[in-house]
Amino acid sequence: MIQPDVRLRTVEDADLAYFFVHMQDPAAIQMAAFTPADPSDRDAFDARWQRIRTHPTGTVRTVLADGQVAGHVASFDYAGNTEVTYWLGREHWGRGIATRALRELLAEVTTRPLHARAVQDNAASLRVLERCGFRVCGEDRGFANGRAAEVAEYVLVLDA
Repeated sequence: MIQPDVRLRTVEDADLAYFFVHMQDPAAIQMAAFTPADPSDRDAFDARWQRIRTHPTGTVRTVLADGQVAGHVASFDYAGNTEVTYWLGREHWGRGIATRALRELLAEVTTRPLHARAVQDNAASLRVLERCGFRVCGEDRGFANGRAAEVAEYVLVLDA
């Protein structure tokens, strides 16, 4: 399989339409679990992205795969830690794009330690994080809108 060219760039207004479509995918919602209460609420989506894009401590990037918007990757402060997150459209899954995008973000965001969270049954996301050097350092539980239930998640850390 030919590896796609993966690049990060600053989020542009036009990217939000792709992100919104990605967030409507039932399989992605199930995998991510921790989603907005109503992913189809465009006004809430736009307001959330306005906050994300203007947050003073956050870094958010559009992921391009072969020049196409594939998703986004970000770091942000949460509960006293700096965490990373990512979301790709399902058509881009399984091609190494998330791993390569996260590695690029990690080269830009040099704060350590960095933290991440993934639902315990999200094997693909856990593989991405482990390939990028994260290790499981704890467990947590929380209500996940995407599953309408409390779920178990792993807390991961990247120390160096």
